[in-house]
Amino acid sequence: MSASRHRDWRANAKACFDCEKAPATGRDGMVVTNHPLASTAGTEMLAAGGNAVDAAIAALFTLTVVEPMMVGIFGGGVAHICMKDGAHVVLDGLSAAPAAAAPGIYRPVSDEPARYMQVENRENELGARAIATPGSLRGWCDALERFGTLPLADVMEPAIRHARRGFAVTPYLAACIDEAAEDLSRDPEMKRLLLPGGAPLKEGARLVMADYAATLQQIAENGPDHFYSGPLGQTITEHLARAGGMITMQDLAAVRTVERSPIEGTYRGHRIFGPPPPSAGGVHVVQMLNILEGYDIAAMGFGSDDAMHVLGEALKIAFADRAAATADPAFVNVPVERLTSKDYAEQRRAEIDMASTRAWAAGVKATESANTTHVSVTDKDGNIVSSTQTINGLFGARIMIPGTGIIPNNYMCLFDPHPGNTLSVAPGKRVTTSMAPTIVLRGGAPLFVLGLPGGLRIFGSAMQALVNLIDHGMTLQEAVEAPRLWTQGQELEIEEGYGNFDALRARGWTVLPVPHVGGGMTAIEFGDAVTGAACWRADGIAAGLGGGHARSGTKFWPDAPKPAAENAGE
Repeated sequence: MSASRHRDWRANAKACFDCEKAPATGRDGMVVTNHPLASTAGTEMLAAGGNAVDAAIAALFTLTVVEPMMVGIFGGGVAHICMKDGAHVVLDGLSAAPAAAAPGIYRPVSDEPARYMQVENRENELGARAIATPGSLRGWCDALERFGTLPLADVMEPAIRHARRGFAVTPYLAACIDEAAEDLSRDPEMKRLLLPGGAPLKEGARLVMADYAATLQQIAENGPDHFYSGPLGQTITEHLARAGGMITMQDLAAVRTVERSPIEGTYRGHRIFGPPPPSAGGVHVVQMLNILEGYDIAAMGFGSDDAMHVLGEALKIAFADRAAATADPAFVNVPVERLTSKDYAEQRRAEIDMASTRAWAAGVKATESANTTHVSVTDKDGNIVSSTQTINGLFGARIMIPGTGIIPNNYMCLFDPHPGNTLSVAPGKRVTTSMAPTIVLRGGAPLFVLGLPGGLRIFGSAMQALVNLIDHGMTLQEAVEAPRLWTQGQELEIEEGYGNFDALRARGWTVLPVPHVGGGMTAIEFGDAVTGAACWRADGIAAGLGGGHARSGTKFWPDAPKPAAENAGE
């Protein structure tokens, strides 16, 4: 993108910040993930002649090794893919409730909002009964088979290599292990791997995952059916059955990736594409942008009282609607057209009072984990992948399948444990998520790709990044690192960097300063060169390919020119 798009947003800003990371540029591809080894795994595929899908899947497999607290083959997620030939799809590999998951399987402890999702013995959070049927591995392999160019064994090789030889524990991973240590210590396999000698692994320690390397090697050689209908699946389900789990071989064999059309909206001349339900991200990013389009956000200035107020109100409106209507479309009739229409946004906008915040509806009862990961990838041909994947909670169900190195998800805690509601448990029902892998076009050409982890805070953070880019004219690095705010109807969480909150409090807001909102965003911007950026909220880096092949006709030993006298005699 030319420098003309980048305005001096600081001139109108009432909040300022300095970027902590540097962007990367390249012409022949860009991979941005939340770990350096995953980003380099992706660029390794591009350098080997693979495309963006090959690179994204290689990065995701590698993240299951180096970000084991966030993502795994026993998880779920969505992949937003836009290919140069015009194919534009969302592959839904989200987890689903097992067939044995009846509406009354858990005993809720309270109807009060603060404890609404909690059940007796934390059964929907920890252990075998918290695990939903995993869709991630099937989804990745389906994406590779349909859109990739390299064999599964090739794209899995970096992950196998890092698991087998080990890697250095980052401060981020060490902090996550320490945070979950009490629960991890209850599982012998997790304790052996992550708390050797009873103490959490420290920054710089070498983590070798030999069992997991062997599991990945088996999948690379035999394909995903080794997991979903073969001996690996048998090992998994037998162990979970002994531990009181619900997943059977029939559940695994029934897993299918669902192809969906992306949600589309517009914002100030830009076409915004995101994932449809059961993901709430695409619907509510478009909904909030429609509301904000009626305001001159740029003139308000970044971090101004008015700008923060309307962002907060748009978030509250979106969450009121999300709680009431957004879920698995196979079980719930989601009013997508109404939620994403300009007319509906105008109606809701007219109810916003610039002098005072208001309660739009009862507080949201659903909850999500912030422990997820995201990859943003493009290649030299313009193929694009924006994919968000997770095992839900920090280290998922906080157990490991013995002898496999697999850490299962705890997705069942996303379902409402109270029967009869939009998000209640039902056999085969897919989880509802706030994932928002987003692709933006302008004039028919790609302009931005972005996404992030962060549970309920994902789609609001994605919306704010788009506002930063389109309204405030920030650079990509500034847009992903800028302070964020968030609310679902109660306190207004605000990151450091925003300044004085007295005016917001005067409008009725309860302000809650927080160290961070959401997780590590990864993003790409298209222009004369491709730019990639990752933010300070995770270990992410952008890795780009520049340069290219030798000039056509270049030889290592070029023919020497003939002597002048010899030339003269011809």
